[in-house]
Amino acid sequence: MSVYDHREHKVTRRNFRPALSCVGACVFVVAAGLLGMSQGFSPAPARESQIVNDFGARVTRYLELRKNEAGTPPKPTNSPKKLADSQEQMAAKLRAARADAKQGDIFTPEIAEYFRHQIAAMLNGPHGARIRASLRHAEPVQGVPLQVNQTYPNGVPLQSMPPTLLLNLPRLPKELEYRIVGHDLVLHDITANIVVDFVPNAIPPS
Repeated sequence: MSVYDHREHKVTRRNFRPALSCVGACVFVVAAGLLGMSQGFSPAPARESQIVNDFGARVTRYLELRKNEAGTPPKPTNSPKKLADSQEQMAAKLRAARADAKQGDIFTPEIAEYFRHQIAAMLNGPHGARIRASLRHAEPVQGVPLQVNQTYPNGVPLQSMPPTLLLNLPRLPKELEYRIVGHDLVLHDITANIVVDFVPNAIPPS
C-alpha cells in the first residue's frame, strides 16, 4: 500500500477553497512541451476563485446524483465478500446513472489546466524534490488505462497524493479523494471505488 494513507489528510477535505500555505513565488522552468500550457496559465485571483468554485459545484452535483441514484454507502461489515458486493452494487448504479459520463465532465479543460498549474508550481518550488521523492517511494502506479466510471482495478495500489502537494489543490469532501496513476490525477470515489474523472498529464515528468 502507499505510504500515504487517505487518513493522513481526510481532515483537509471539508471545503473547496484551496489551501494557501504553499502559495509562493515560483519560477517555472519548462523544458518539455508538456508543461508549456501550465507555464502560461496564471489566472487572476478573481478568475482562479471562479475556477475553483466551478470545480466545487461539479463535485457537489456528482455527490447529489450519487445520493439520489446509488443511495447511502453500505454499512460497515467484517465480511470482505459483503463489502465487495455492496461496493459493486453502488458502482453499478452510478455507472447506469452516468452512462454518458466522459473525461472532462468535472475536470473541464480550464479546471484541468488550473490543476496542472498548481501541481507544476509545487514541483518547481522549494518542496519539489521532496514531493517527487515521495511519489517515487509510494508504489508508483504505471500502465493502468483510465476510463471514467470504471472500477479501480483490484490489486493495483492506490497511490495517494503527498500531503505537501495536496495542500495546493482544492479540498474534497470525505466521499472523494485524489489519486495518482502514472502521470494522471484521478478523482476517486472511495466507497464505490470508481474513477469519477481524471486529469491527463497532471504530473509532469522529472
